[in-house]
Amino acid sequence: MSKDFGRPPQAEENQERVRQRLAEAASAAGAKETLTVEWRGVPLHVEVINMPVSDLYYNPGTHRVRAQRSYDPARDRQLDVDPWSPASQAYLHHLLKALPADPSKEDPDYQVLRDSLQDFKQTDPGLITRDGVLVNGNTRRAALVELGVPHIRVGVLPESCTWADVDAVELSLQLRRDHRREYSYVNRLLAVDEQFNLGRQPADIARDFRIRTATCEQDLWILACLRDLIERSRDGDAALRLLDFEDHQEKLRELHRRYVKESAVSRENADLLKESRLAAILLGFSKTDVRLIEPDFKARYLDKRLPEELNQAATAPAVAIPGLGRTVRAADPKVGAAKALTDSVLKAKAIAGTAETVAADRVIAASATFRTAREAVESALEPAGKDARVRKRKQAAPDRINDACQDLEQCITDLVMSRASRSLDEEALDEAVVKLRETLGRLAAQSARSISEPGEGIAWLLDVMSQKE
Repeated sequence: MSKDFGRPPQAEENQERVRQRLAEAASAAGAKETLTVEWRGVPLHVEVINMPVSDLYYNPGTHRVRAQRSYDPARDRQLDVDPWSPASQAYLHHLLKALPADPSKEDPDYQVLRDSLQDFKQTDPGLITRDGVLVNGNTRRAALVELGVPHIRVGVLPESCTWADVDAVELSLQLRRDHRREYSYVNRLLAVDEQFNLGRQPADIARDFRIRTATCEQDLWILACLRDLIERSRDGDAALRLLDFEDHQEKLRELHRRYVKESAVSRENADLLKESRLAAILLGFSKTDVRLIEPDFKARYLDKRLPEELNQAATAPAVAIPGLGRTVRAADPKVGAAKALTDSVLKAKAIAGTAETVAADRVIAASATFRTAREAVESALEPAGKDARVRKRKQAAPDRINDACQDLEQCITDLVMSRASRSLDEEALDEAVVKLRETLGRLAAQSARSISEPGEGIAWLLDVMSQKE
């Protein structure tokens, strides 16, 4: 359900100004500029007019900064209470310019947009309601304000426009292929989730977002996972925010793929993998490091390197039985232990990230916990990486033979096709088979030296090559 933010203070003045300028545009000679938008399921051509930049309002419900609003909780609450106040509009102005992963910094993409507007002026019109609320072009308006440009070209939506229409039109414009500045990763997840909560099926959402249905389902899973992590990170006033996960898109997608694959075999192993990889992601390890973490990572490599205080934090939690006042051990103690360790990292990261509002001693303790956990995981990744390289080497020879078999299968198909067209180079084929025989001979010799007890396949190879000799 779309939130109704009401009408801005200058709504009546903007309505009158819009009426005047639409009338002027209608009576002017020559071609009229229009903008095509998707309006309640059908294309609608709306007239484009010039409006004073200073008279327009940022859309408080824009998807573009939905996750970033939590950057400053006090200003976020004020934005909910009075979205049209100068302070709330100034907060939106700041967020529209900010780097999605770190709103304390300016986004380089915003700088590119601002420079483009300065050099080439406005090429594409924005879009407003009759009250003067920007549906599309919020970031452009922020750049024009900074550049001191007095007017902005905007299309005007019909008078019957509602806040539900505003959300739908903004989303449809963002999903066009010609947009200049995409939503950040987490804001796109929120947009997908919003459509799902409206009762739409993943296949329909995927079609609108121009993604596969599986990708839509993956996005919903990741967002649910992030929301769960935020709840688990709460410690007093401290908690992580969705924007804290902006830079982890590929790591989270890889986690989902591995989790689904592992779940088909063992749900317990899938949960172990998930918790260990989430801890590594929170600790800031790279994508290649996170890939080294398998379901046995904690038990095989990490536990022996964890300090005592984190080992204690990682004990399996008990499960309370409602109404009986008793507890029993968790069904999967290894998963519970892995989850408890991840929770310790979550809380430490949340406290360390809110140093301004948390007592100094808590921040110091949390930073020490975070640093200790990272050092332990970093130490555990070294032997895990060595073992992974060994496994890769062990699998290299069988993988190459499997690839060669696929090539030979294709060769059989090519032979059938060439026989029909009489295009086979028989001499070249004969030379290639001779080379294959020599290669198999060398493979047999090395197999005899390397394998003490050959199985059926190697025994056949040795037998065939010994008969040839």
